[in-house]
Amino acid sequence: MAGIFTALTIFVSCLGLFGLAAYMVESRTKEISIRKIHGASVFSVARMLSGEFVLLVCIACLLAFPIAYWAMNSYIQEYAYRIGPGWEIFAMTGTLAIGITILTVGYQSIRTSLANPVDSLRDE
Repeated sequence: MAGIFTALTIFVSCLGLFGLAAYMVESRTKEISIRKIHGASVFSVARMLSGEFVLLVCIACLLAFPIAYWAMNSYIQEYAYRIGPGWEIFAMTGTLAIGITILTVGYQSIRTSLANPVDSLRDE
């Protein structure tokens, strides 16, 4: 039961991240088109757009990991037999969060990078 709710929570957060990425790409379409006209590759544009979100996820992890470590340690102190939380859990969680972010935002940024820049600049 907890696995279903975990998957649902991750799915809803990915939808929010996808919506935020779509809004950001829509508002920066002209900038992306000008960068492409000046010779930027698809990879460099996608890296630029995804890099901002990855940086935010890294900052969130740096803030959340000490709080989670403290909360888990204080919760386990009530038990007679306990194993402290290791760094592996936090490394895996951070890697998974960054991977999900790259997959979610990467689709939107690659789709925008592959678009024809003339179409978005023609409107002006």
